[in-house]
Amino acid sequence: MRNGKLHSIETMGLVDGPGIRTVFFLQGCPLKCQYCHNPDSQSFMGSSEITVEDVVQTARRYREYYQATGGGVTFSGGEPLMQGAFLIEALSALKAEGFSTCIDTSGYGQTQYYDDVFRYTDHILLDLKHTRNDAHKALTGRDMTGIRHFIKSLQGFDGTVTIRHVMVPGATDSDEYMAEILAMIEPIQKKVDKIDILPYHKAGVEKYSQLNLTYALASIPEMSHDRAKAFERSVNEALSASKRRAYRQSA
Repeated sequence: MRNGKLHSIETMGLVDGPGIRTVFFLQGCPLKCQYCHNPDSQSFMGSSEITVEDVVQTARRYREYYQATGGGVTFSGGEPLMQGAFLIEALSALKAEGFSTCIDTSGYGQTQYYDDVFRYTDHILLDLKHTRNDAHKALTGRDMTGIRHFIKSLQGFDGTVTIRHVMVPGATDSDEYMAEILAMIEPIQKKVDKIDILPYHKAGVEKYSQLNLTYALASIPEMSHDRAKAFERSVNEALSASKRRAYRQSA
């Protein structure tokens, strides 16, 4: 059995997949997002370890909450797909006991493990950082090769995908950008239940000063929640319309 590198655990997560969930935040991420609210989770060094049995035992304690709310276990990060072998063992063990499984990912990981990870995963929360290569590289430190490969790989995934996007004022708050998201996910749209638009905030800024890091987006104002919700409504309406068109064309 492999051990995982762990950042932290949230035992009553309400926003990381359906229902009440136990969220295991794994340590290490290949992206360096400028608005990351957990910069201490990016490094692959200095973390504690967790075993597959630790994961299962923790999940057992909250089984009644999962059953009552349709919840389960979510692996987040950092980037959980960077610990592919451990993730497969943990997901497999959870599924063997009937737990719902979810992964919160940016789509950058150890590609050789994707198919097996998908086999034991019910739900994927896919964080789309940007739709334009140069802007994606400026925001995260990586080009879009990884996310494009991941979306292509998702065509073989049998579960549900929720798209997430952190909307930054002056950068991605436009109808044109929403259309680009829809075009980006078109190959997997039948698997997508919804698109969540998350308003950019500065909740993690203090961590940067504690870690002696510069917060690159300090001059950017927080995103209006109401404005973000308006974009969320419109892009989900457009997603539903696109699905209906695709269904009629295939009928």
